[in-house]
Amino acid sequence: MKITVINDRGLVRLIPETRHKPPVLRGLVDTDDEAEILAELEGETSARLIAEREGSPALDRRELAFARRAHDLKLYGQSHINAAFTYTRPTGNRFNGPERGAWYCAYDVLTSADEVGFHRTRELGYIGVFEDEARYVELLADFIGDFPDLEGETGHPALDPAPDVGYPEGQALAAALRRDGHRGLLYPSVRHEGGRCFVAFDPGIVQNVRPGASWKLVWQGTPEYTIEGV
Repeated sequence: MKITVINDRGLVRLIPETRHKPPVLRGLVDTDDEAEILAELEGETSARLIAEREGSPALDRRELAFARRAHDLKLYGQSHINAAFTYTRPTGNRFNGPERGAWYCAYDVLTSADEVGFHRTRELGYIGVFEDEARYVELLADFIGDFPDLEGETGHPALDPAPDVGYPEGQALAAALRRDGHRGLLYPSVRHEGGRCFVAFDPGIVQNVRPGASWKLVWQGTPEYTIEGV
């Protein structure tokens, strides 16, 4: 596998708008002191807060953004970085298992939209109702370094579009790359033809996170969806 040197700004990660709003518990109380009490209760069940406090079998707490940037705990994006590595799917994703998350992003917002749109469409298919509207917010981040690159290897099993095939292969590849000291991976998008993606295995390489535009994906009775700026 070839190694590609990148120094790229503004790679796009889309997260649901609901995860970008102020803490929902704040509206239940009248004072900051009361909010802190509720925050402590939330911390007993939040995977991100538990990992920040105690770590996990697959994630050393010292890797997380709050520890890396202790001089500025209010730096924008720190909770989003930590959440990406602490909240996982039971079966994992293409390049991470269920024990440890990763930061997925793309070089173009349409690529990111097709990636999240695939998963949303798949979930709607489970209930057989393709009527939905989902809002997403861009998180932009910068990356610099030398990374393995799957560009040109379209036949690689880790890029198989079927999750039950591609995910186990991709997770095995990512684990091997991490053991060899690699902190991320470039790869062609499986969902958006011509799209280019990047996955960060290490919170420490996600730099300069800032908010971008907002988008809306709309399903109107079929698996096909439209993408609209908000």
